[in-house]
Amino acid sequence: MTKRKTVLFWIFYPLISLLALAFILFYFDLANGPMVLFVLELVALVLGMIFRFLLRNKKFLFRMIPSFSFLLVSVILISFSKPAIERKRGVSHSQVVETDTLTLKNGDIKGLYSEDQKVEVYTGIPYAKAPVGDLRWKEPQDVENWQGVKDCTYFAPRAMQQDGSAVMSTLVDIYSAKGWYPDYHMNPRQDMSEDCLYLNIWRPHTEETNLPILFYIHGGSLTSGTTGFDDYNGEEMARHGVIFINVAYRLGVFGFFANEELKNESSNHTTGNYGLLDQIKALQWVNDNAEYFHGDKSNITIAGESAGSSCVSALCTSPLAKGLFKRAIGESSSLAIKNPPHTYRNLDDAYKLDKKIMDEFRCSSIQEMRKIKAEDLIKTSFAPQQVSLDGYVLEKQPYEVYQEKNNNEEILLNGFNVKEADAFVVPKFLFSPTNKDNIKERLADYFNEDIANKLVQVYEKEIKEDAFSTFNEIISVYWFMNPHHEWSRIALDAGVKVYSYQFTKENRYHSNYHAGELIYAYGNVRHDKHSYRYDDSDIKLSDMMVTYWSNFAKTGNPNSSSLPTWREYSVSENNLLEFGNEVKEITDPYLKTYPIIQEYMDGQK
Repeated sequence: MTKRKTVLFWIFYPLISLLALAFILFYFDLANGPMVLFVLELVALVLGMIFRFLLRNKKFLFRMIPSFSFLLVSVILISFSKPAIERKRGVSHSQVVETDTLTLKNGDIKGLYSEDQKVEVYTGIPYAKAPVGDLRWKEPQDVENWQGVKDCTYFAPRAMQQDGSAVMSTLVDIYSAKGWYPDYHMNPRQDMSEDCLYLNIWRPHTEETNLPILFYIHGGSLTSGTTGFDDYNGEEMARHGVIFINVAYRLGVFGFFANEELKNESSNHTTGNYGLLDQIKALQWVNDNAEYFHGDKSNITIAGESAGSSCVSALCTSPLAKGLFKRAIGESSSLAIKNPPHTYRNLDDAYKLDKKIMDEFRCSSIQEMRKIKAEDLIKTSFAPQQVSLDGYVLEKQPYEVYQEKNNNEEILLNGFNVKEADAFVVPKFLFSPTNKDNIKERLADYFNEDIANKLVQVYEKEIKEDAFSTFNEIISVYWFMNPHHEWSRIALDAGVKVYSYQFTKENRYHSNYHAGELIYAYGNVRHDKHSYRYDDSDIKLSDMMVTYWSNFAKTGNPNSSSLPTWREYSVSENNLLEFGNEVKEITDPYLKTYPIIQEYMDGQK
């Protein structure tokens, strides 16, 4: 090798290698790759550079061996850079202490104490038989009694669901945080199984009885989610004197598949709502077992966020859930509106879509469909993510039940976040952001030309200032704010007391986007693993929201003397409580948009 080539080698080869290392370093973090993989990659790079130097005078083919070897090692390490699949323990601390035995209706269980031993945590409690084999796509069956003491120290597996890309999830986090905060820790995913009908209990470590119960339904578009998510861990709610229970239910094709053969097979002539039936079964289990874990079955509040909130609005109007709970909390979704914009379909539409699933798997009968492995079935391209008007779980559309004043809840707390739709809309137009020149066309695609014209006129000033944010706001109002606005009004007409809110607090993570309020409302801000995300103002707001939510679960009134007054919702005042840098009453800021959106909704079939 000439002197000139040697100089070029020492300039460009390390530079190219370091660029490759930087890319792989970034990828390892995106894919939840652990630090050990980066160390191995660094060793491979150093060895590659050494051997490349030693072979510098050899023929080209030999000189390229270290580079090709480094590339091969990188590919192998990248293939291993993905989350592990593990069972998740019911508590996060390492010095675990088991609880005394707790006797339930079906048998004895043991759980774990929180680190301060003020909360008892029982995870993975079965509330129904495993919905597998012949029980796939059937109403949930009573759980059988068990012998001995069941170990309830780990969360049960998640319901079957397609796992999204870990790389994409981390990119969303980077977008949300507006910055990259690498940690190089393996963040394992919870295991999953078709055998998923389990619930978890967090209760105060006390001899006090008749404690209020908060029954939480997780979100995830009815196709994903887990009861083990840290943002709605129930320890803090239990410290506030409330028994917190969350429930897993069948998702996607397992929970919301609709088929006429299944309807005829059912003694109740139902199909399409197996996930809702699971939730109702879990509520029945809670009512049957409340006295065993010191709960008051006459003081149950159901709660949910996103698709979980859609389920809450469905349970508020299902005849099967009548008498099983007293109050409801709905966060960021509602079906209590004519022509809901998502999470709902009539049965004929369900049959048509889900026929495509059978065709996809080349099945002509339900018997054949039940033989398909669960791991294959979740790969369907047509995963159902809507509840159906089946005539059994839902006899009528939810808004009709409210109009007839046959709804189930006495008091409703509900609301939305200021940037609900951003996480859904921004990725769609990532490489072609909305601007003042294309916003009208895009609104027409979502609605129609007439509605688009009206929206552009109403938002003329805002579009000139920031068309990107204005478009996102309009879609947020369409998908989220308007359904909650209608839910509040129709519930009030039905004689229900209503408390409404808007969440606007910004932080360095999910901020005030969809699901951003969860970690605040259930008290997990101070327990977040990434300290850069939140500051003292976030902890203060979380403490206030937990107090409001727990007070509501206890008495139906979220107020206390230590908090700003949260007045009941009034149709004439359209008053909301804003959870932001301040907690204060505001007038609903979307009143000018609701009539236009509702005009469009009323025109739908």
